[in-house]
Amino acid sequence: MVKISIIGAGSMAWSANLIKDICLTKSLWGSTISLVDIDRKRLDVIYGLAKRYVAEVKADLRFERTMDRKEALEDSDFVFNTALAGGHSNYEIQRKVAEKHGYYRGIDSVDYNMVSDYYTIGGYNQLKLFMDIARDMEDICPEAWLFQTANPVFEGSTLLTRETKLNVIGLCHGHFGFRKMAKTIGLSPKGVKVQSIGFNHCIWMTSLLYEDEDAYPLLDEWIENKSEIYWKNWDPDYDDEQMSPAAIDMYKRFGLFPIGDTARSGGWKYHTNLETKKRWYGPVGGFDSEIGWPRYLEDLRKEMDKMFRVYNNQSIPVKNVFPPFMSGEQHIPIVDAIVNDKESMFQVNIPNKGVISGIPDDVVVEVPAILSRRGVRRIHVGELPKPLMLHVMIPRMLRMEWALEGFLKGGKDLLLEWLLNDPRTKSLEQAEAVIKDILALPFNKEMAEHYK
Repeated sequence: MVKISIIGAGSMAWSANLIKDICLTKSLWGSTISLVDIDRKRLDVIYGLAKRYVAEVKADLRFERTMDRKEALEDSDFVFNTALAGGHSNYEIQRKVAEKHGYYRGIDSVDYNMVSDYYTIGGYNQLKLFMDIARDMEDICPEAWLFQTANPVFEGSTLLTRETKLNVIGLCHGHFGFRKMAKTIGLSPKGVKVQSIGFNHCIWMTSLLYEDEDAYPLLDEWIENKSEIYWKNWDPDYDDEQMSPAAIDMYKRFGLFPIGDTARSGGWKYHTNLETKKRWYGPVGGFDSEIGWPRYLEDLRKEMDKMFRVYNNQSIPVKNVFPPFMSGEQHIPIVDAIVNDKESMFQVNIPNKGVISGIPDDVVVEVPAILSRRGVRRIHVGELPKPLMLHVMIPRMLRMEWALEGFLKGGKDLLLEWLLNDPRTKSLEQAEAVIKDILALPFNKEMAEHYK
């Protein structure tokens, strides 16, 4: 039927979910899935597991593998970009350099308050990869859909929709954070309907219905009467920020409840040091702390080790490790909706074009939209409260614009401007020194040339 290419297929957790979902979607059987990665070993593992999984669940699909991105793009109808340029290791090296110069948790010129992955001083390497993939698609498969899954989705999707004519949709799963909120306050997820809008990793719940009745008062009641008790018995891991004190405080500050990764941002109020992070996100200090982030990386390593063990032991059924039920990710259901004209609602990142009042048309927003064979049908969702726009949305949008300006124009002065707006910067000399050291790293040679 169609050809789907997964770029960065060595990101095994993502790839496993995509492979599992398409194997379980019979209306897409007959399709070809091309797995692409520059790491041959990882590529071989995910390909081998995919071949075994498709045989175990008796799906009618064809898998292929290649290290040549252009080869994979030939005849592609859908392209999933899940790749991280240089992998996590390069970003950890850059973080250590930044911390040596007094930048706690590294430099993140885009979203100061979250972990500095993907973005370090402008995010050049990651945005360059995005554009390289898009330019190849324009030459080889210009009618294909590009699903931008690798972070930064906000910057990346805005860049790609402005600079190319491709069909681009940014996808993330952070909006599912409402399920944790509903469960915590005692609501059955089946009866909950939520609308969350904003920018990726910065979305706000504008509507909460339970059995078609406004349920925001139920959330308010839980905060007033039960939140303190909840936190006394709270033992969160690194990824449990949805009902954290920070999330509740942000709701009180800005007038709408933050959903998913949004609770990780909100300003330096929550992130100045580990003690502060623990106050707002629990004993681990949240996802972005010096405790939480290494745990996340360790979990990724364990997941990869598990896949290698299954790959090397043919006696272990792959479906025992990845049970045959849908992952909950939107990617394959969206493909199904477009290919088979199943008009459905999804949470997507698309150019605003009047969907949220007060945001320029060419800025990508995360909103609900209807997808089918006819493409994307937008739904006007109104406006966000003025305090939220002034103190969160507009500053976040400006940081996105700074990053894209730096990527498109270059020049070291732009890097200095970003750092001079960072509260951790105490002097011009400090900013110049950290930029010099990061650009001097061997894997940043092209970025150094761009910004010289």
